[in-house]
Amino acid sequence: SEAGGPRATAPGQQLRALFYVLPPGESSFRTVEEVPDYVEKSIPFFIAFIGLEFAVSWVQKRKLAGRINDGISSLSLGILSRLPDVLFRSVDLISYIYVWNNYRLFELPWDSPWTWYVTLLGVDFAYYCFHRISHEVNILWAAHQVHHSSEDYNLFTALRQSVLQKYTSWIFNLPMALFIPPSVFAVHLQFNLLYQFWIHTEVVTKLGPLEWILNTPSHHRVHHGRNPYCIDKNYGGTLIIWDRIFGTFEAEDAKVVYGLTHPVNSFDPIMLQLRPLVHIWNTFWATPGFCNKLSVIFKGPGWGPGKPRLGLPEEIPVITGKEVPFNPSVPACLNWYAVVHFAIIMELYTGLLGTVTMLSQGTILLRIGFIILSLTSFGLLMENRQDKNHTFFFSHILEIIRCLVFVAVYKLGHLRSQFSSLGSAYEV
Repeated sequence: SEAGGPRATAPGQQLRALFYVLPPGESSFRTVEEVPDYVEKSIPFFIAFIGLEFAVSWVQKRKLAGRINDGISSLSLGILSRLPDVLFRSVDLISYIYVWNNYRLFELPWDSPWTWYVTLLGVDFAYYCFHRISHEVNILWAAHQVHHSSEDYNLFTALRQSVLQKYTSWIFNLPMALFIPPSVFAVHLQFNLLYQFWIHTEVVTKLGPLEWILNTPSHHRVHHGRNPYCIDKNYGGTLIIWDRIFGTFEAEDAKVVYGLTHPVNSFDPIMLQLRPLVHIWNTFWATPGFCNKLSVIFKGPGWGPGKPRLGLPEEIPVITGKEVPFNPSVPACLNWYAVVHFAIIMELYTGLLGTVTMLSQGTILLRIGFIILSLTSFGLLMENRQDKNHTFFFSHILEIIRCLVFVAVYKLGHLRSQFSSLGSAYEV
């Protein structure tokens, strides 16, 4: 790589980074600018592992690991969560570097293995604290619930992220900025996130003695369950030791039913992001008393006047095991249509990531706007609602408008494929 630029990573290194087994000697850097974008470079591995999961699931159970509508919804939310990073540097790093530059107490050596392992523990503990509070404070849960909104549990679910969550999580990392170099923190912030990708699966059962130390697919399945025994358990990112220490650990027992206790029943990524905030807003104004209004925001999602901070466990809906996921009937041709068009948007999105430094601000904003429009349109098509609100009519008109906008901006040169040979096919 060029001096001061991000280091290149070999495929083998990138694969090991996904499992947090890239040792200090290969993942220690003097400056933040040298740290590779491990998350972006992992996209091909995400796709490969999703394909592998589907294949293993078919061999094991003779059924696929997910559904087209839910998978597109999860990927849409993943793309949506990353779009702000196209325009701005990560708020985690901006805030961390500011505290480091102005308030650090002392400086651990960036190239010491001890610093690397201390940062591993620090980042993971900070994640545990933030993750737990995100379940116990209503306004934070409104953002985090996006990740729990899928009623499937597969590697697509790992990519289902909130746009808003990153704007509160940064606070929990700041104590490390008093003594841990930003370059070391930047590595572990990515590794902690990447590790959590592969644990979102049902094809891996138990991992023996590793279950005592690491967060595993079994432990994380519990965390995503809406069974009463699963609620507010297993907050760990990479390690499960924090849950064992602080009493929030629960082993997998009865078959886990996934999703929210009160399902949202939507594939629209914008609706999934905003509906909980609208609910808090309406509840805030409907609740009498100033202190009660504040409690609506800062106590648990299940709180109400006269209830404990986290609500009453007996009010959690009973799970019968016969719950049916939200899965509207959609013609096969519409499913294939959505898959093909989503693949085009994925290609345009990865192309945007690769060329963002060469594009004007206006072109970047235009591409981001078109991607958001497309993801919203796909979500509405997958819902296939034919109700009195004319959603069916609206969703199809929106898709026609989206296609016309695509052809126009493509002809004007504001959208370009990485593969010039596909230009005519995209217009068709």
